[in-house]
Amino acid sequence: MAFIDKILRKPSYGWQNENQELIVPTKAQLFNETLSRLNIFKSRKNWISLQTIVMIVCMVPFLFLFITQYFSWQLMIVVVLYSVIVMGTHGTIWFHRYCTHKAYKFSHPLWRFLTQHMVVKTLAEEIYVVSHHVHHSTSDQPGDPYNSRGGLWYCMLAEFNHQRVSPDLSEEEFSKVTRFMQHTGVKLNSFKQYRKWGSVGHPLYTIASWLLNWIFWYTLLYFIGGNALACAIFSSTLLWFIFVRAFNYTGHAKGKEKHIDGLDFDRSNLSVNQTRPGIFTGEWHNNHHLYPGSARAGFLSYQIDPAWIFIFCMYKVGVVSSFHDSKKEFLKKYVLTTNKI
Repeated sequence: MAFIDKILRKPSYGWQNENQELIVPTKAQLFNETLSRLNIFKSRKNWISLQTIVMIVCMVPFLFLFITQYFSWQLMIVVVLYSVIVMGTHGTIWFHRYCTHKAYKFSHPLWRFLTQHMVVKTLAEEIYVVSHHVHHSTSDQPGDPYNSRGGLWYCMLAEFNHQRVSPDLSEEEFSKVTRFMQHTGVKLNSFKQYRKWGSVGHPLYTIASWLLNWIFWYTLLYFIGGNALACAIFSSTLLWFIFVRAFNYTGHAKGKEKHIDGLDFDRSNLSVNQTRPGIFTGEWHNNHHLYPGSARAGFLSYQIDPAWIFIFCMYKVGVVSSFHDSKKEFLKKYVLTTNKI
């Protein structure tokens, strides 16, 4: 078994059957697996999954207060814009292009820290980063942690059921996994701590980072616009945190082959370039699968890429020291060649 196939914890229903075909679990199996992964009494190694649920539960009162006490159409516009554009673009900039693919470098750790906490904190970095490397290695195949062929709930519950690091790695294997995370600034466990907690990141760092981030942002938002603005932004964060889980399902065409000639050039997987996620967050997903290490994914003239614009602006002011841009290579290989033919 290849190393990349061993680093995620296998669900109880497995990745594939004896014919090497994807096992598509029932909804009951998916939810039972989730409940098992949340059971902190069964194993303290479930802390990282439980943290996500606690985080969601803690954000629900903000949504309740926004709806019942502070709702206005002006704030509703803020909720939509912050969730769809700000949170979405930050996810692309931080989790996707920097933490996972190292598409650019910061000139100083301070800028990395500020970029990390530019929005209200949600997902623990390791949940995204490690599993996303597996996703690129096994896209739409058994073992892909958010395989669109498994259905919507397979993707929606992937954070709990499929994206956790395996608790049974050897010391050498764990060392290799930590290399995915060393540049992020996240406090990493030693091998001994990993055996105790079952995670790459240290629990104290992860939880403290979340709480301090929330305190900072609620305080700042309160001074800007009172409880109304703070509740609106935290409600917006909750909506993004929940519904972003469906992105890989739609971004991989709901498990169907729906590539469009002249738009989706990577046919090795089911990813497609969608207009809304592309324009709002820079997630031109088929382009990204072609060139995952590129800081830009909007390659064609109409493919606006706000994540790339932000990264490039950070470069111009000295926050980013270098980046990789694959646009010229893409145009030369897929557009100019096609036009000549």
